[in-house]
Amino acid sequence: MSDRVHDIDWVYLDHADRRVVQVGDRVCTDAGGLPTFRVLALSDGRAWLRDDNGADHLMPLTRFLWKASRWG
Repeated sequence: MSDRVHDIDWVYLDHADRRVVQVGDRVCTDAGGLPTFRVLALSDGRAWLRDDNGADHLMPLTRFLWKASRWG
């Protein structure tokens, strides 16, 4: 767990726009921003992700409803 506090602005994702998520983005599945994932790679509508604990995941992009527009 990080001891750093983040000030995050979330934007709702429009999945009709195929460029909505890019490598390096922070995304989450629920309003409120938890859990968050960093996008490592994209392919065939799926994202390879790393969570805040360092675990890697593979999920369809459509599971993500929110993207961080500002993280810091």
